Amino acid sequence: MDIAKAQPTHTNRLSEETSPYLLQHAHNPVDWYPWSDEAFAEAQRRNVPVFLSIGYSTCYWCHVMERESFESEEVAKIMNEHYVCIKVDREERPDIDDIYMAATTIFSGSGGWPMSVFLEPTNRKPFYAGTYFPVEPAYGRPSFSQLLEGLSDAWKTQHDKVIEQAESLASAVTEQVASENQQPVPVGRPQLINATNALLQRFDQTNGGFGGAPKFPQPVFLDYLLDIRNDIDEKTQESLDAAAKTTLDAMAIGGINDQIGGGFHRYSVDQFWTVPHFEKMLYDNAQLASVYAQASVTYNDAYYARTARRTLDYCLNEMTIQSEPGSTGFYSAQDAEVDGKEGLNYLWIKSEINEVLGKDSDETKLALDIYGLNAGTNFQDPHHQKEPKRNVLRMDVRPDEYATQNNLSLEELYSKLDTIDSKLYAVRNQRKQPRLDDKVLVAWNGLLISALVDAGEALSEPKYIAAAQHATDFILEHMRSSDGQLLRAYRDNVSKIPAVLEDYALFIAGLIKLHQAPLARNQTSLDTIIHLADQAHELFADDSGSYYDTRANQTDLFVRTRSYHDGAVPSAIGVMLNNLVDIADLVRDNEAQSNTYRVRAVNLLSSISPSLASFPMSSINSARAMIKMLDQEEYNKLYAFAGSDQDQKPTEINSPVKVLVSTDTIQVSDDEPASFKIALEIDNGYHIVAAQPGESDAAKLLLPLRVGLTKGQGIAIYADYPQGQAFGLDSVGSFMVNEGRIEFEVAIEKAPGVGPTPGAPVIGVSFQACNNNACQAPQTVELQIEIEIN
Repeated sequence: MDIAKAQPTHTNRLSEETSPYLLQHAHNPVDWYPWSDEAFAEAQRRNVPVFLSIGYSTCYWCHVMERESFESEEVAKIMNEHYVCIKVDREERPDIDDIYMAATTIFSGSGGWPMSVFLEPTNRKPFYAGTYFPVEPAYGRPSFSQLLEGLSDAWKTQHDKVIEQAESLASAVTEQVASENQQPVPVGRPQLINATNALLQRFDQTNGGFGGAPKFPQPVFLDYLLDIRNDIDEKTQESLDAAAKTTLDAMAIGGINDQIGGGFHRYSVDQFWTVPHFEKMLYDNAQLASVYAQASVTYNDAYYARTARRTLDYCLNEMTIQSEPGSTGFYSAQDAEVDGKEGLNYLWIKSEINEVLGKDSDETKLALDIYGLNAGTNFQDPHHQKEPKRNVLRMDVRPDEYATQNNLSLEELYSKLDTIDSKLYAVRNQRKQPRLDDKVLVAWNGLLISALVDAGEALSEPKYIAAAQHATDFILEHMRSSDGQLLRAYRDNVSKIPAVLEDYALFIAGLIKLHQAPLARNQTSLDTIIHLADQAHELFADDSGSYYDTRANQTDLFVRTRSYHDGAVPSAIGVMLNNLVDIADLVRDNEAQSNTYRVRAVNLLSSISPSLASFPMSSINSARAMIKMLDQEEYNKLYAFAGSDQDQKPTEINSPVKVLVSTDTIQVSDDEPASFKIALEIDNGYHIVAAQPGESDAAKLLLPLRVGLTKGQGIAIYADYPQGQAFGLDSVGSFMVNEGRIEFEVAIEKAPGVGPTPGAPVIGVSFQACNNNACQAPQTVELQIEIEIN
């Protein structure tokens, strides 16, 4: 009887899959199919549309929609009767995810997961798209059942219009992909200057990071700042170092960094890096470990070294087998929730600290103080308001500052913290743990291999190099097809899914670092690197030398994608550009072979050049490759770099925006803040990106309206920015803009030490102007206002 009760009521086709995300849905009453020709053939046979649900195993709102809708017998009945339903793990199939995310963003103005897309089954083209739909009407959205019934009715009674809409939406997606194939333009140092300026303009001088809440780590920006710092003037380097160090400090002491167990959460929901979205992703931790390791060398900073070490130790402890870390690869992610509650495993209250460390003990007093519990609670579960308020553990200052303030040596403080953390971590591990997505992905392992090598070299830590070698050996032995091509995913002794460019590019990048590592016991063969690079060229490059994200002739995709823009993971094309430059250098002794890879690099740079010229910050990993290319004479013979003279300034932009201010003198003191007005007059036919551009991919590529310090220190600036209006640009999607004349108030107050560089403060207004076809490079206009600080 008990055994019978334990048997699931429903089992669908997903039970035969290996993806943890798909297996989570294997016992839904929904008759799910995996992505397959069989599913689309069945939809054609029944003459019903396809409902496509895309998500991933650690996605909080994916879990919510499953609990509300996919586990509901009533909702499942509607789904099964009127649709063929398909589940896709976006981490296994990023190619599918990219296409339908583009459709969702175009259709609804924003995207996210779970992604809910309705397709006609013949050509797999979408006719309706969105993200999370509630079980009851809410958030300005219909209930999921209402949507299902309404779209099914439209399929039956307005079939021609549905097909017409599918064709229209698919054409928009195809046009967006095609817009990546623009004519090459000269790029060079001016684009590096533009990228650097854009990053500094977007830098949050108070809290660190680049942009407002929610705050994402964006390690690719920090990588660029560390790379470019030696190629710029001293004053810009000061600003750049301030941006990098402020951001690195803020993340390391914040709640986004797991202060007890190590490792970084996905992002912070607030501007202070305090309350994270609690999932932990391998790709975030790999990139952040790498940047902290490199920053520890650049700035000779022991705290950055400690942060890199704790991040990688987390990966070795929790994201692979501990007996021989890396020997079965590294796992993908840990969930954000426990028992349906976000972050429950990571949260603490004072009484729990007292119980673990001893009531009123010295350890308790230190833990409550340094981790912020004495200041009050900082977390209330937004989805479960009856839950008690708790604390995300974070620090207010760096450990070295705390030690100084409390008359401790840094060594003494670290010894005490290590003991406290160990005790709290042991108790935390006795709690119910977040779910682990234990599939192994080539691309994300490639990122971690790079990080392990970077930290192994920077910290002189052989165990990291050994783990990188184990992971490399595992992929080469277990994640290739019979013809030697990479396979993207592995779980339960099954390797599957042909690798995409991201897998090749990021794995090759890791192999290059491992090959060059002096501490490596068995350095990766250069022949292996070249073989995989040539294989990637054969599979993904076109006749012009550009690369696609996917293979040719994939019959299950209605468009072949190509993306130059960096996201949570760097653009595969940008990574491949860096790889080609590095490989050319590795085979420098063979001039003919080296030149082959230089020519490939130049051809790829040419294809990326329109993106670098228009949106240098969004393709910043490609800009990193260009730094290396500009410094080598051979590339200057093959490519006519724009502004190849290092001292040449970028061409002046004929700006369609006129900036006016209401005063030329301002006084501030401790007790008296000040304010003034700014007006921007924007020419007809142009607009600027609004201060709050939205959440679409387009919004992340462009520089929003900002007022801030361009140099100097001593004041904090607050602007009451005007709201924008929606605008769509074919190449990047929709975002919010301002047109015509706008006017808004700016307040300033005295803030000693706040600002990018020493000296008198200079206020600037930064904006990016666009017309209906393209965007200019970001611009900053310094305001002619004299500021007196009393």
